[in-house]
Amino acid sequence: MESEQGSVWWRSLPRWATRPLLRLWESDDPLAAYALVHLSSAAGDALVAIALADSVFFSVPVGEAKLRVALYLVLTMAPLAVAAPALVPLLDRWGRLRAIAFMAAAGRAVIALYAAPRFGTLLLFPLAFGLLVLSKVNVITRNGLVMGYAPAHEGLVAANARLSRIGVIGGLVAAVPGVAILKLGGSRGVLILAAVAYATTTLLTLRLSRPTVPAVEGEVTRMGAIPALTTAAAGAAALRGASGFLVFLLAFALRIGGEPKYWFGVLAVAAMAGGFLGDVIAPHLSRFFREEAAVFVSLLAAGVVALFAAAEFRLLVLALFSAFAGLATEFGRLSFQSLMQRFAPAGAHGRVFVRYDMAFQLAWVAGAVVPAVVGFSFRTGVLIMALFYLALGFAYLVRPAVLRGPQPEPGSGGGRS
Repeated sequence: MESEQGSVWWRSLPRWATRPLLRLWESDDPLAAYALVHLSSAAGDALVAIALADSVFFSVPVGEAKLRVALYLVLTMAPLAVAAPALVPLLDRWGRLRAIAFMAAAGRAVIALYAAPRFGTLLLFPLAFGLLVLSKVNVITRNGLVMGYAPAHEGLVAANARLSRIGVIGGLVAAVPGVAILKLGGSRGVLILAAVAYATTTLLTLRLSRPTVPAVEGEVTRMGAIPALTTAAAGAAALRGASGFLVFLLAFALRIGGEPKYWFGVLAVAAMAGGFLGDVIAPHLSRFFREEAAVFVSLLAAGVVALFAAAEFRLLVLALFSAFAGLATEFGRLSFQSLMQRFAPAGAHGRVFVRYDMAFQLAWVAGAVVPAVVGFSFRTGVLIMALFYLALGFAYLVRPAVLRGPQPEPGSGGGRS
């Protein structure tokens, strides 16, 4: 009897695992159709990251890894600058969003397949550059498609959070076979699997419906900045820079300290779990609290745990620190992304999305390049992070009072004499 029950359990496992995908496939919600596109795209991006991390960072001595990572970070600043001139007019017309998403996915599939047998050659950086360009094109396009597909009853925060959760799931699911293939056959097999994921993305974009253009009026500069979002953009950029700093601080600290590679994997998963938790609870918190309150609490927690991590270099403490840092970064990202989509005027989406994505990419690279180039101890780096998170949390706390300005005292300046 027990063996029969076990057999039934194993037979029902594939059906249980594929049920969420079937619900997305059968749904009439346009955001559900795009969620499948985002799922497979995120899986491909995760596989490329696994292949690049092994070739750029873990397979070479620490000194050479610093040089390679510095070069890689410099290259990450250029893709969007290359793609921006073509992206802006296409995105502003809106009718081209699905075509751009299709071309970005197809291009990544072709490059990943071409790169697979050539990944150990001098073509590494040009091919990685091409993948990064198209990945950035996909990110910019996603902002516009979410605006067009988000249900009115759900709101932009919830829609962005739902896609982020799906992206994390896609990355985690792809990471399991990706790491296994990396151990068995190296980066070439991982890139072939990434090409398959991108090819699937390409086919799924054919199911997308035409997005609905929201009619939004507002002020925007010639370079795509929205004056009303200046303070929020600065906070989001600071969080993005801290994220880049943390990734490479932990990576080099673990390599120099001689800790096993799985430590970096545990910390990466902890950071993703923190971000995933942010995606789960942010839509619920936004119903009761302002976004700044959630960001402030997570920044405070990250700063306090960072102080413990600086005092004691243990995997559990580092994992908690990574999780809270991921939570704070995700709250900030969702908060600003939803504000940007809400305030972006009609006819200026291309300028706005490209402007802020470039700014945040530069902030991430600026944060990452410091521990990748400058040599300082892990404890010093984490103390810097702790002070940064606490200072940024304080800035979020006092920001509403600063924006309101000084209030007149009772009986002074309130009327004519």
